[in-house]
Amino acid sequence: MKNNRLRINNEIRARELRVIGADGGNLGVITLEVALKAATDAGLDLIEISPKAKPPVAKVMDFGKFQYEQKKKDSAMRAKSKPTETKSVQVKMGTGEHDKMLKAKRAAEWLTEGHRVKVELFLTGRYKYMDQALLRGKLNDFMKIIPHAFKTADQVRRIPKGFVTVIERETPKKKHEDKQIIHKEVQGNKDGKDSGKG
Repeated sequence: MKNNRLRINNEIRARELRVIGADGGNLGVITLEVALKAATDAGLDLIEISPKAKPPVAKVMDFGKFQYEQKKKDSAMRAKSKPTETKSVQVKMGTGEHDKMLKAKRAAEWLTEGHRVKVELFLTGRYKYMDQALLRGKLNDFMKIIPHAFKTADQVRRIPKGFVTVIERETPKKKHEDKQIIHKEVQGNKDGKDSGKG
């Protein structure tokens, strides 16, 4: 297993380093001895941040602060790379209004977290043989009470147990683009009318 632990101060083995100063400025390529003296004079540490570079790159800064910043970066990266899951919410023809609202709120929470949500209308007994349009309407009625903007990832389709669709969070960017398109269309219509007047 590779040892990825950073080398600091006297642990650094390279004879020459490209050094970044405490103020962020480039001190150029200097010997390890000179770099260590610069760090000591500043009351800080010399941290080898890119050991594979030629020459290796080191930075003059407080090691504790460096670890804290690195931890913050790692946490941010993990949050961004968090896998998206497909959650499921199921309603039945006899599901009460209160339960529907709870399920709708749960679906909204999952959408907020960036997950997809599979919404299923589960049919039993005689409900399986009811009018298809009516059943689709029941599923759509439930989706209308989900308190979060979403778009359809998979269209409503029939499955052996009922009807199902998959929704996902609608990003603000998409809304903004739609508004721009609508604005252009309206502006185009307006220009057309104005030119027609002449």
